[in-house]
Amino acid sequence: MKTSTEINSSARYVGEEKAIEYIAAAGFDAWDFSMFSMCRYDWGKDIVLPSSHELAGENYLAFARKLKKVGLDNGIVCNQSHAPFPSSNKDIRSFLKRAIECTAEAGGEICIIHPQNNGTPEQNAEMYFELLPFARSCGVKIATENMWNWDNSLGHAVFAACATPESFNEHLDIVNDDFFVACLDIGHAEMKGMNTTAPEMIRALGTRLKALHIHDNDKFHDSHQIPFSMNIDFDAVVKALKEINYNGYFTLECGEYLNNFNKDNVHLGLKDMANAVKKLSDMYEGL
Repeated sequence: MKTSTEINSSARYVGEEKAIEYIAAAGFDAWDFSMFSMCRYDWGKDIVLPSSHELAGENYLAFARKLKKVGLDNGIVCNQSHAPFPSSNKDIRSFLKRAIECTAEAGGEICIIHPQNNGTPEQNAEMYFELLPFARSCGVKIATENMWNWDNSLGHAVFAACATPESFNEHLDIVNDDFFVACLDIGHAEMKGMNTTAPEMIRALGTRLKALHIHDNDKFHDSHQIPFSMNIDFDAVVKALKEINYNGYFTLECGEYLNNFNKDNVHLGLKDMANAVKKLSDMYEGL
């Protein structure tokens, strides 16, 4: 089972190129192309702010190709990507085709594009239908992901698009395209208020599950911590993945864990993460 992790969390300290080098040195097989720097989003005002990042400029494809070369020079590939979000913002949506294009240039096979949290399957399908012809022309599959909202009055997460097995499959059914697949966020599925579990979601998605975001939490918050550090039962998760013969990458999304590090030692945090995901891979292969 091959392993991967996103580059955003380590690139904050050392830039994307060095992040990919460190990810390779840590022992991962691939890198997940985070594209949040394509635009800066103000969550309080729900507006997109200008970005000086290369992904926001005219030479965004050259930047994607440069990162692909860095990966290949270090013996790893880009397996998937993550487009900017939230997709409920119309200006964010204007960057989604660019994200798909960059995924293709980097060599990735899947681009994760969040559904609109409060959108119905029909409303989200409109967005995906608009993107799918372009994605197909680029040879990139779009993956939707299970989301969550937070209810301050309840003090925990509540339903959002794809949060339950029924909602996730309804989103997949209405689009019904072989270039539209599922990315399961393990941590999101285990938050209080979701009324499901990661193993239940895995079994319900079956062969539609083509990508993962793996991290640990306290069964309450979206903690994005390293596997085996908190409360998720990864034995049960891996068993469910084996039951459906999952054959995608084991991709980590442990940004909060890397907050414990800095530019001088982030490579050590990545090594910890590589060891944790290798343990998951070994568990899978041992079943």
